[in-house]
Amino acid sequence: MVKEPKKYINREISWLQFNDRVLQEADDQSVPLIERLRFLGIFSNNLDEFFKVRYATVKRIDQAGKAGKSALGGIKASDLLVKITEIVIRQQSKSLEILGNIESELENENIFIINENEISTSQHNFIKDYFYNRLSSALVIIILNDETEFPHLQDSAAYLAIDMQLANNSHQYAMIEIAKSMDRFVVLPEENNKTCIIMVDDIIRYCLDDIFNIFDYQSISAHMLKITRDGELDFDSDLSKSFLRKISDSVKDRQIGEPVRFVYDKTIDANTLDYFMKKMGIDNTDSIIPGGRYHNRRDYMSFPSLGRDDLMYKKIEPLEIKDLSLKTSIFIAIAERDYLQYTPYHTFSYVVKFLREAAIDPKVKTIKITIYRLAQISDVASSLINAAKNGKDVTVSIELRARFDEEANINYAEQMEAEGINLIFGVQGLKVHSKMCVIEREESKKIKRYGFISTGNFNESTAKIYTDFTLFTSNQKILKDINRVFDFFETNYKVARYKHIITSPHYTRAKLYALIDNEIKNAQVGKPAYMKIKLNSISNYEMIDKLYEASQAGVKINMIVRGICCLIPGVKGMSENIEVISIIDKFLEHTRLYVFGNNNDPKIYISSADWMTRNIENRVEVSCPIYDESIKDELLQTFDICWNDNVKARVLDESQNNSYKQNNLPKVRSQFAQYNYYKEKLEK
Repeated sequence: MVKEPKKYINREISWLQFNDRVLQEADDQSVPLIERLRFLGIFSNNLDEFFKVRYATVKRIDQAGKAGKSALGGIKASDLLVKITEIVIRQQSKSLEILGNIESELENENIFIINENEISTSQHNFIKDYFYNRLSSALVIIILNDETEFPHLQDSAAYLAIDMQLANNSHQYAMIEIAKSMDRFVVLPEENNKTCIIMVDDIIRYCLDDIFNIFDYQSISAHMLKITRDGELDFDSDLSKSFLRKISDSVKDRQIGEPVRFVYDKTIDANTLDYFMKKMGIDNTDSIIPGGRYHNRRDYMSFPSLGRDDLMYKKIEPLEIKDLSLKTSIFIAIAERDYLQYTPYHTFSYVVKFLREAAIDPKVKTIKITIYRLAQISDVASSLINAAKNGKDVTVSIELRARFDEEANINYAEQMEAEGINLIFGVQGLKVHSKMCVIEREESKKIKRYGFISTGNFNESTAKIYTDFTLFTSNQKILKDINRVFDFFETNYKVARYKHIITSPHYTRAKLYALIDNEIKNAQVGKPAYMKIKLNSISNYEMIDKLYEASQAGVKINMIVRGICCLIPGVKGMSENIEVISIIDKFLEHTRLYVFGNNNDPKIYISSADWMTRNIENRVEVSCPIYDESIKDELLQTFDICWNDNVKARVLDESQNNSYKQNNLPKVRSQFAQYNYYKEKLEK
């Protein structure tokens, strides 16, 4: 009996393989040293979010007594929890080894990360002064005993577990919370051309006697612990509360969510560890990870630059879009033709310029925009507030449930509400993930629309490190459809029909199936049939099955998938016509691009939607067609540049080895090549 080939890779396992690609960057000798440390921070931060969300979800399935095999790619929830923990322990061990290698290489650059046992006599006074003037008053110190209730530990905060052996051989335990607001790295005064950095944890260890000198102890030790809690928001049903208030309360409640991961310093005394685990209520259904001396390595994301530009990526100067000036009216330019912005290669300033101009243009009557993740200090938000102050009718659909960005969005929502902006808090049961803006401008006594549609958030900070497409257009047919989406926000019992854009949750699956079916039909009659797809993730099994069907019909499918890929390419009889690569490099690949060959007359879309169930069925998403022939060519060229990457591209296949794409062709590092491509366009 021939065994059926495995059809899918489990979503959680695939995500862990993505994070392993991030870890590869930390291990890559060609990546500048300080950037390698920062990739370690990204790896750790990703893992924190994974446990808060995905691991917590699987744990809930298991606790509900459900196997969950159909939703989890054929793996029982209980088995998957064990598998995840095994992989994470292996990755954590690998990350510690990489960290040690990086620290050794930093020493070759006269940069030393020291601990409390390596402090010199000359550094002693600086550290003691730093402790008393900067740290001591901010520390939260909790003395533990059997009479008092064990304190609630904050999600993802780092704690030092203190064990004092007293003169009578009994033990006094305590905890010190290392606040997230503390600078984790302290740069010490330079000595003999050496730069020394000490972690704040080790300053605390060095000063333990200053903290606990009222206790008569024979010995004292400090080991780090960290707990990760379920990050799902739970809403109450109190009808008297506004949606804004419910979200705000839920964010606060997240801090008391169920624990899902416990990380500890593996050198801690077994009795001390047992004491804290019992007190914290950690059991074997939680992921228990033995780690190194330091946790919250996400803080390496902000490792100090130390003035060493040679140990970091060279900063690029974002380019202007060819023929689109920031010094003249953007509306006059867009009225003539469409333009494509590709951040971070292009400056994000065009989005702000569009909104700033709309805010003060007397002819602009209305502005409608969707907001998913705003920068902490947002020019986008201030432009919208400016527009409201100038009497424009401003409507903002702001998603308060953008995971882990809720607080920033709540703050801006309150400011906008105070200025009279019409706020829409999504649609019942759906997140609004589409990225779009449309304005109405009075011209010759008629209303003309201008707008932009993007693959990414309107966020100045992430625009410097996320790759995203934004189409600026005055195409009235497209913008009429976009305006209908805003109508749907207001009256969501009415489902509009769209002639040009593709929208979730009502039409994405059917429209994509129709486009794929067209390629299948072309392949069956011998016409050119191909697809080029760029996504962050693909995990929806029905969409994967549709791609398998296309592959079996002879449709050539090239896919670039940064993160989760549950599809298994290259399997004879199932997916031999599908190839998938993943690119992890300096910037975070965030663009979504769909290209359907259409008998060599390509249909091309940029989109906010990945091919995951949530994007297809549970969110408001927009995929926008590209009609301008020059932009079509531009998008095809940018895809090919990525596809030809043989430096930072990894091959995704059944082995899940994350092997680098290798060939004998000239080296192409796509992110650097993309920048040069746009630089050359400007110079022509």
